[in-house]
Amino acid sequence: MANEFPFEISPMFEGERVRKDDMFVELAGPKSRGFELVKAAGLDEIEDGKFTLIGPDISQMQEGSRHPYAMIYRIAGKLVEPDLEAIVERRNHDFQNYIQGYMHLNQRYDVWVRVNKDAIKKGLKSFEQIAKATMMLFKNELPFIEKIEAIYVTDPEEVEKQRAEAIKIYEARDARTRGLHDEDVDVFYGCTLCQSFAPTNVCVVTPDRISLCGAINWFDGRAAAKVDPEGPQFAIPKGEIIDEKGGEYSGVNEKAVALSGGEYSRIKIHSFFEYPHTSCGCFEVVGFYIPEVDGIGWVDRDFSGNAPNGLAFSTMAGQTGGGKQIIGFLGVGVNYFRSPKFIQADGGWNRVVWMPKNLREKIKADIPPELVDKLPTEEDVSDLKSLKDYLEKKQHPVIQRWTKEEAAAEAVSSDGAASQVGAPAWSVPAPSMNMPVGMPMMPPMQLGGGEGVKLVLKNAKITIDRIILKGKEK
Repeated sequence: MANEFPFEISPMFEGERVRKDDMFVELAGPKSRGFELVKAAGLDEIEDGKFTLIGPDISQMQEGSRHPYAMIYRIAGKLVEPDLEAIVERRNHDFQNYIQGYMHLNQRYDVWVRVNKDAIKKGLKSFEQIAKATMMLFKNELPFIEKIEAIYVTDPEEVEKQRAEAIKIYEARDARTRGLHDEDVDVFYGCTLCQSFAPTNVCVVTPDRISLCGAINWFDGRAAAKVDPEGPQFAIPKGEIIDEKGGEYSGVNEKAVALSGGEYSRIKIHSFFEYPHTSCGCFEVVGFYIPEVDGIGWVDRDFSGNAPNGLAFSTMAGQTGGGKQIIGFLGVGVNYFRSPKFIQADGGWNRVVWMPKNLREKIKADIPPELVDKLPTEEDVSDLKSLKDYLEKKQHPVIQRWTKEEAAAEAVSSDGAASQVGAPAWSVPAPSMNMPVGMPMMPPMQLGGGEGVKLVLKNAKITIDRIILKGKEK
């Protein structure tokens, strides 16, 4: 059946990137709108293999253009149930990346697709070809799907209309885990879907921590492991509790060794600094440490500006992803903000000092009420100085971690540094971070000549009592 398509279909194409210069068309993504959704239905409600397109087809699109894009699948089978919708939906990422010349990134309302020019030259003319290949893979790889049909949408108004409905479905799925917590279960679930892009990523899904992509919660993982025991979602026995506050378990550590090829041996699920969860690249939000205020900022994919540290989401995502443990950066799913264990090892919400306005509004109901007005956005601050001033003015809890010490300036001066009269020194306690062997920290430093220098610390344990920040002499 695969011979009927003008492109090759194979797992070997997973991880293939379509760069801008090679792109024929871009669908959804950060500069447009889109989503993907799977809905369970009755066997008598679906016409197997049916494809419907609402909007212009590939052959009607101009080279280099960008369009909204929605992919909706309806599935049926004796074993199909609503609990499987999110799992099947996430496999769309998996299967569509089997298609040569077609790049699928992210998930849910963050989906991003590019089609290669070479695929067009080889005969790709219609979304029906993509949909038929994807439906074939769904049925071949997930035998519990007996019938499937696809609806693709490229009409802007229709995408927007159906996207609003899809978001309601996502929210209803996520709400199921609100009353269940890590301590209530003996088993967590893992996912390796992103290992084609991030080979050492270890994604652990617990009742209190949704997957980084935001598409798989604990119930989804359980359903997937039940119907597809050999699939990319699987059970992880918790084992013994090593660090309850940080969320470290012996069973998770054992799986971390196996899944990362031995690169990582410890993961603390609810820690930002010490043995943090790995970050793949499909995460919805990036957390970033701001040493100048000893706080943590968060930026999501929808924010196109720069954070107070001067960096955009794309820049920080590039430093964070790849399946690494990066101290100072952390990828998460939006729903993790709603967890009662949200980075609890490092202060939780009291450590959060900035996020974009749209993200803050999206999760406003889950932010502690006393912090909502103390949490600045891009409308309140534009750089590190204004951020510090805002936090102090609003008496944000993070300032309790600060200590103003005029004497600190003299201490620095006595060590050979030039004293700056009239410039108060901010003494900011820094987190104590025990770093595993070879664990990378912040991006490589740039020294005077612009030459990159990478520091690799072997068998190192570093403790920083405080960081002293001095204002420039005017």
